[in-house]
This record gives sequence, structure tokens and C-alpha cells, in this order.
Amino acid sequence: MHKLENLADQIRRDFDARTTARDRALAQARQLTRACSLAIRAVHRDEADVMNGHLTEARKLSASLKADLIEHPDLFYAGYTQDALKEFVEANVTCALIQNQALPTPEELGVTSFTFLNGLAEVVGELRRRTLDILRHGYSQEAERLLGIMDDIYSVLVTMDYPDAITNGLRRQTDLARGIIEKTRGDITFSLRGEHLEQAISRLSAQLNGGHTEVPKRDGHSTPSDAEE
Repeated sequence: MHKLENLADQIRRDFDARTTARDRALAQARQLTRACSLAIRAVHRDEADVMNGHLTEARKLSASLKADLIEHPDLFYAGYTQDALKEFVEANVTCALIQNQALPTPEELGVTSFTFLNGLAEVVGELRRRTLDILRHGYSQEAERLLGIMDDIYSVLVTMDYPDAITNGLRRQTDLARGIIEKTRGDITFSLRGEHLEQAISRLSAQLNGGHTEVPKRDGHSTPSDAEE
């Protein structure tokens, strides 16, 4: 029985250490998620300095999170940890693509392949958000560029035909990305057609103004325009 008590004490110490590591990881995961969210908000507002500050903070938190859990791989692969790292991927990739910079790799971000791909799938939603912000001011080539990137992302995701146990649920994220892309394509098409219509109306208006028109007088009668005279 004395041996059993020693074993129990050893198990309690292990549980205490794991509990402390878990609590610390949860706090860091929340901080990491917040920093990533703020970085994405900053890039949408074109606040580059603010974005870089939050990304720097996120990198430090990500490195600290991984270092603290190196002796607890089960906690590292827990849902809350990987979700936070997925947000880290999303923030870095979103900021890079919107600013037309090189795509960061899983190695550069220090994440697993499935975490990188799930984060990449989330980027599609942020690129749609950026595209809609652009289309509010009218059609532009930048919207087309972002749509092209979204298509490229989907083209990669759809080839990852592996069980969810391997990809951590990537198939569902891929299906969601497809729907987002199709909606965005429709929005861009509608905006482009609207611009073409406006241009056609403008050309027609210019032709009419240069042709035979009547200019109303104050007494209600009309007189020929300069073009008629």
C-alpha cells in the first residue's frame, strides 16, 4: 500500500503539471486569437503599422504556446490550441495576400499541414469581405485579382481528398469555401455588368446631347438647341 501511495502522489504531480500547462495554454490561445483578429481588422482598414504590430504579437504568442506544450503533445493537438493556430495562419495569409505579398508557408508559420490548410480555407471568407469592400466603390481589377486567389485556394483544397481524421475536418471547410467563391463571383459579375450599363448610358447620353434636342424656356415653350441651329 505504501507503494500505491507513492504512485498516487506521482500521478497527482503529473496531473497538477498538466492542469497548469492547460490553463496557461488556454489563456495564450485566447490572446493569440485576439491578436490575429485585430491584425485582420487592421489590414481591412489599410492600417499597415497596426497590422504589423498585432502580427508580431501573434508570432510571439504562437511560439510561446508551442514551447510551453512541447512536453504535452496531447494538449498541443487539442482543439483549442489548433483553433488558435488556425487563426494565426488565417491572419498571416490574409494580410499577405491582401497586400500582394508572398504566401507564407507552414514551415515559416511553424504549424502542421492540416492546421495550415484549415487556416487557408478560412482566408477565403476574408478575401470575400475585402472584395465586397472594393465593389462598394465600383468594379476594379483588384476584385478580380482576389477572386483569382480564392479560386487558386479552392483548387488546392479540393485535391486534399483524405479522411477527416487526417485533415481535421478540411472537407467541410472546402465545401464552405466553394459556396463563398461562387457568391463572390456573382457579386463581381453583377458589379461589372452594372459598370458596363453605366458606360453605355453615358455614351448614349453624350450622343443625345450632341444631337437634336430641345431646351425648354421659362415660359414653357421650347426652342431649338444650338445643335439644331
